Amino acid sequence: MSATATRMLLLGAVAMFEPVNGYQVRRELVSWQVDRWAHVNPGSIYHGLASLTGQGLLRRTDLVDGSREVAVYETTPEGRGVLDHQLVRALEEVDPYDRVAFHVAFGMLPLVAHDRVLQSLTRRRVALEGEVDRLSREQDRPGKGPPHARRGRVLWLDMAVAELAWLREVIHDVEDGTLRLEPHEDWGWTMPAEDPAHPTAADRDRYRALLGRTP
Repeated sequence: MSATATRMLLLGAVAMFEPVNGYQVRRELVSWQVDRWAHVNPGSIYHGLASLTGQGLLRRTDLVDGSREVAVYETTPEGRGVLDHQLVRALEEVDPYDRVAFHVAFGMLPLVAHDRVLQSLTRRRVALEGEVDRLSREQDRPGKGPPHARRGRVLWLDMAVAELAWLREVIHDVEDGTLRLEPHEDWGWTMPAEDPAHPTAADRDRYRALLGRTP
């Protein structure tokens, strides 16, 4: 996974739950199994948060929460700007050989404005249509490699065709409201109460109060 995609993942996790402590960020990302599909070592998450803080993309505040000290993180205006740019870019750019950045961005669609989601996914559809056309034209050209290599291109083509069909359905569902993205909307789904990984609204409200923020 690229450093850019890792940064997007960490910034996005903070933005989704801020203010949030580092342990909650790590626990949440581990529950997403980022070590398996994004190749992010859970042990590197704290270092990543510290690095982003040093770059001015996150703000760290040390609080006393009851009987313990806790460091909570929030995105800075600069950090949110970087995140917005990276999310849009990952949604729009097509790399048929590496979809990790797209999966990160798609998992954080509620952080992107509804109209921008439609615009970016539509641009991705156009780019993907071009990629399918390119792969279709190249798969049988002898000059593109030996038979087994050309056969491998058929796999890339099939994967691109499948993604294109899926993407068209997603765009349709976003347009007609079947796929709800706004954080205040009823998604028809609730986090199971027994799930220990999800930072709770009570945690955020308590941290906001300690930070002197209005609810």
